[in-house]
Amino acid sequence: MRATWNDAVLAETDDTVVVEGNHYFPAASLRHEYFRESDHHSVCPWKGTASYYDVIVGDAVNAQAAWYYPHPKEAAAQIAGRVAFWKGIRVID
Repeated sequence: MRATWNDAVLAETDDTVVVEGNHYFPAASLRHEYFRESDHHSVCPWKGTASYYDVIVGDAVNAQAAWYYPHPKEAAAQIAGRVAFWKGIRVID
């Protein structure tokens, strides 16, 4: 699987976990030069509190376009250490 935005490959792996239709990529598969920590958080009742990354390619910023659960609840343990995408980021195989 490959995550792309603005002609940049953000992450690539053959090991994703799909939860609620979202592919969660191993954090180690991210090209970290495209990611900046965001101060945004959200809460899912069964997964826990999500943290976000802004995705930056060149001068373009896609705010809060990637998320992860630093301490997922037990029911979502399979996404620990993984990152998912939205807001126009294409996930293809």
